[in-house]
Amino acid sequence: MDFSYDARTLELRERLLAFMDQHVHPAEPVLEVQLADPARPAWSIPPIVAELQAEARKQGLWNLFLPDRDEGGAGLTNLQYAPLAEITGRSPQLAPPALNCAAPDTGNMELLAQFGSAEQRERWLRPLLNAEIRSAFAMTEPEVASSDATNIATRIERDGDEYVVNGLKWYITGAMNPECRILIVMGRTDPDAEPHRRQSMILVPRDTPGVTVRRGMQVFGYDDADHGGHAEVQFEDVRVPAANLIGEEGSGFAIAQARLGPGRIHHCMRAIGIAERAVELMCRRTLDRVAFGRPLAEQGVVQDWIAESRVRIEQLRLLVLKTAWLMDTVGNRGAHTEIQAIKIATPSTVEWILDKAVQAHGAAGVGQDTPLARLWAGNRTLRLADGPDEVHKRSLARRELKRYR
Repeated sequence: MDFSYDARTLELRERLLAFMDQHVHPAEPVLEVQLADPARPAWSIPPIVAELQAEARKQGLWNLFLPDRDEGGAGLTNLQYAPLAEITGRSPQLAPPALNCAAPDTGNMELLAQFGSAEQRERWLRPLLNAEIRSAFAMTEPEVASSDATNIATRIERDGDEYVVNGLKWYITGAMNPECRILIVMGRTDPDAEPHRRQSMILVPRDTPGVTVRRGMQVFGYDDADHGGHAEVQFEDVRVPAANLIGEEGSGFAIAQARLGPGRIHHCMRAIGIAERAVELMCRRTLDRVAFGRPLAEQGVVQDWIAESRVRIEQLRLLVLKTAWLMDTVGNRGAHTEIQAIKIATPSTVEWILDKAVQAHGAAGVGQDTPLARLWAGNRTLRLADGPDEVHKRSLARRELKRYR
């Protein structure tokens, strides 16, 4: 691996850093005011996001996550995108959506670009790439252990020229947002097939009769309304055209794995940016605050936190860059071990760094006057999202043991 950035990455990185300093970070307090505005329509995205999106498009900082230029992407490799995604992680509420690089839309766009029919791409991918609509990915269910995707109980049954969807999903990110127009739903089409061929994916417009958004789900007390919340969604005899099926029947599990691989590394890229911001806040705070006659930064325990944080960030970054390089050179399947490794290591390590930053801030670390509490809550969910730690460790251990059987 060559650890230097190529010319295009350097140029985009410089532009993105300027965009963050000039537009994103100054917009953070504006976002808080707009979120608290009682006149804002429920669950709608605050206006500041659209303003930032307009500026980002003007500056050519748009759809950086998508490698396919023909589909409207920036044409970047994973290795080129990694340092850019890290920068956006320093302001995860604003920067990713400002660049149209926020989950779950990114994963849904990648899925449609890779597996969608020409008609599906024209109807749904185009407006998503232009940020004209939002989307959601309906996979997780409250009644089954969704860490094992073969458990999914939602039914997708063929009836003539239609499919009928019945089931209950929850923590469906973005589905509370009024601009969410399409749900990608995973469910069983053939309960009698072998376990990994039972599931399929289908496109369900949010306004289809029988789709009921029952409530918004909280995450550690946050409603995450800044990106459309997380919904519990009921599907009762929901009928959609057979042409809404993505791929073929029985391909849902494979499509899900193809979608989640890039999503996992994107989360880890951004999480490194979160850790960098936490270290910056910790250093500034401990240099500023005096206890027992000297700045907190001179206390040995605080210096240990800062040193450990720097070492752990550098370790994570190297592992993420290696994974990105492998995905570019040998494909997602060839990088499977490394993708699981970063998904195990990154959220828990960043959680440790955030915890030390919170501790260094004292009471301020758990309140609303710094971003640390929200960053901690958001990062902690990554140890569950896209597969919990334990599932990835189980799979990784089995692959390691296989070499010696």
